[in-house]
Amino acid sequence: MIQETLAKGASRGLGQKAYEKLIQAIEDGFLTPDSRLVEGELVTWLGMSRTPIREALQRLDAEGLLVHEPRNGMTLVKLDHERVVELYRMREILEGGAAGFAAQHASQAEIQVMQDLCASEHEVMGDPVLGARHNRNFHQSIFRAAHNRYLLRNLSMLTSSLALLGNYTRHIEGRAEQAAHEHAEIVAAIAARDVAGAENAARSHIRSAQQARLKDILGIHN
Repeated sequence: MIQETLAKGASRGLGQKAYEKLIQAIEDGFLTPDSRLVEGELVTWLGMSRTPIREALQRLDAEGLLVHEPRNGMTLVKLDHERVVELYRMREILEGGAAGFAAQHASQAEIQVMQDLCASEHEVMGDPVLGARHNRNFHQSIFRAAHNRYLLRNLSMLTSSLALLGNYTRHIEGRAEQAAHEHAEIVAAIAARDVAGAENAARSHIRSAQQARLKDILGIHN
């Protein structure tokens, strides 16, 4: 009985690891919308057995990240214009709330992490993959500092959907510098314990990100 329980726990742990690797591959652009996800190929690619791969795919499916197509099997969903707008509207609400909570609850150590990430942002502006990871780390630092597990759970699901949009939009002229300035404003408000200011700064940042994303979708890069 105990061994069976331990085996199930280990399986869930591997399933989580497989899920995280797939999300990372989506975020880094190695897996793109319309990519086919074949269980056998993923076993070889991730170096894992079928059970955790299957669990990861079931989770992606439950989160609405997969579509089932005749003869093509499972593919990553491609977000249309309407879904992108819906995603960013919800992101504005949740990330604004996270920044407001962080202004209330963040420790000095957590604020220092945010400030350090802001200070090092210019170092990764020229690298799309590193820049995207740095951006995610920055936003995650705010989510954790909110100290609200229910908000964190919803943000986690939202972030998974956001990964479908691929690498960040800072190849658009001036966007990297603008985003860095917006990040600094959010952190300044959090450090000042300005709840309304932090929430407003975060919401304004997400609106700017939405505009950049829609420009990217439409091919407008000036």
